[in-house]
Amino acid sequence: MLLLKGVRNLLRVGVFTDSYRPYTSGVVRSIDTFKNNLEAKDVLCYIFAPKYPGCLSEERVYRFVSVPAPTNPGFRLALPLSLRIGGTLRGLELDLIHAHSPFLMGGLGARWARRLGIPLIFTYHTLYEEYVHYFPLLNKPARTATRRHTIEFCNRSDMVIAPTTIIQDHLKKSGVRSPVKVLPTGVELRVFQGGDRKGFRKRHGINNGEPVLVYVGRLGREKNIAFLLRALSLVNERVRGARLVLVGGGPQRAELVETARGIGVESRVVFTGPMPPDRVKDSYAAGDIFVMASLTETQGLVIGEAKAAGLPAVAVNAQGVSEMVNEGVDGFLTPLDEGVFAARVCRLIEDRELYRTFKSNALKKAEEMDASRAAENLLALYRSILGN
Repeated sequence: MLLLKGVRNLLRVGVFTDSYRPYTSGVVRSIDTFKNNLEAKDVLCYIFAPKYPGCLSEERVYRFVSVPAPTNPGFRLALPLSLRIGGTLRGLELDLIHAHSPFLMGGLGARWARRLGIPLIFTYHTLYEEYVHYFPLLNKPARTATRRHTIEFCNRSDMVIAPTTIIQDHLKKSGVRSPVKVLPTGVELRVFQGGDRKGFRKRHGINNGEPVLVYVGRLGREKNIAFLLRALSLVNERVRGARLVLVGGGPQRAELVETARGIGVESRVVFTGPMPPDRVKDSYAAGDIFVMASLTETQGLVIGEAKAAGLPAVAVNAQGVSEMVNEGVDGFLTPLDEGVFAARVCRLIEDRELYRTFKSNALKKAEEMDASRAAENLLALYRSILGN
């Protein structure tokens, strides 16, 4: 790839990630959201990521040979080996490297940051030790090793970015000595507004008067979606016709279909499968309440997206989600109790005045998460680390 002429005065950032398009996840949305808004502020971002079958060449995106993850074939594991990487990185004259994983590609980025003598920034996107169930034979040792490796990686970094203050505190208590700054991912507000409510409902056989709960994200055990199915069963005992729309794919889909059938809510659940970003807004528009029961979120970016579409949220009060929902203002936070969760959902469905207030507040709170403002804050962190 040829370097752009006349732009050496621009800041150049190497972004190393184990997760990137066409895979869909909060990490991917975060990277792309920051990338798009940073480049509008004269920052050049060079992405180093796994190669997926059928990937087309993209400007400033470098792909590495990859293999399917054994327990999640839709996710690819990059082989961080390249005879050309050194020449490529030196030719790009990067100012800093920003890692979005402490493992394969993040480890490669860290090694080259050290060799090139440039700063390394690491965004802690995920409570990684909560994902070791994907390695069932190594669960306990994998949890310990993952936690130790992640903390060591944080301490190799010149700066760590945490999406919420709760995660910042978690890292410091876990032994992270590097500076930890809080910076939530912003939301491209316009991307999630103006969806096709009637069209989405018609395509999925949802009547206009039926209350719709929406979840957007991976269908994995760590997301605790079976909790939402059980809560839906309780909601339908009190509110006729409530539906649950699950947007996304993942390794637990077949199991969740069976769970829904087993508790008698199969006909009230819509599995849309993965959706392209430009159509996710239709699912938000079709919904009335956003629901989340995950116990492992560092931020819960999809709650911000739902707010941009005007959806109040009901979520289990855990980790970063607790900073995304303003209790009693734009949603409810509940304990890990299906009965309490269902009662809060029912209250929003039945109390139309409260619902309208929460909806209005959600739209106002979304403005505080504007992606351009978040990118400006990240750029300030870049400049501070380069200044030091």
